[in-house]
Amino acid sequence: MRLLIISDTHIPRRARGLPAEVGAEVERADAVVHAGDWVDLASLEDLQARARRLVAVYGNNDGPELRARLPEVARATLEGVRLAVVHETGQAKGRERRCAERFGDADALVFGHSHIPWDTTAPNGLRLLNPGSPTDRRRQPHHTYMTATAADGRLSDVRLHRIGLD
Repeated sequence: MRLLIISDTHIPRRARGLPAEVGAEVERADAVVHAGDWVDLASLEDLQARARRLVAVYGNNDGPELRARLPEVARATLEGVRLAVVHETGQAKGRERRCAERFGDADALVFGHSHIPWDTTAPNGLRLLNPGSPTDRRRQPHHTYMTATAADGRLSDVRLHRIGLD
C-alpha cells in the first residue's frame, strides 16, 4: 500500500492549492495521511474527493468547521501497520519518550506543526514521522512531503521528497 504523508498545507494562506507534484502523488497513493493545519475546509473536501483513503486530523490553525469534521488523533491499520496521527507532539527534546508513552500501541506516528521534517524511532520501536510542509517551508530550505509503503505489518521505503528537486 503506497502512502502519501503530508501536513501543514495552510491553504489558501500559504498556497492556492497543493503543488502539482503532490497532487500527482495523491493520485498514485492508496492512502493519504494528513497531520493537520489545513486552514480551509475546501482543501479537506478536495482531498477527500481525490484520495482513495484519507487518514487525517485537525491542527492548531484549523477552525470549528474542520474540527467538527476531523479528530484530534486519528488511528488506522494499513496493511497491518498500526498508524497514529496527531498534529502536535511538543518540543523536540524528549519527543520519542513522550510519544512512545502516549502512542505505545502504534507502529508509526505521523505528526506536523513544526514544518520540520523528522524521522526517528523511539526505543520501543515507534517510528515518528513529520513530513514538513509542501506549501510553507518556514525556516527549512525546501517544501517537503513523504511517501512510504505499508505491507505485511511493516512500514518501509519511507522517503522525504523535496518539491521541485526529486
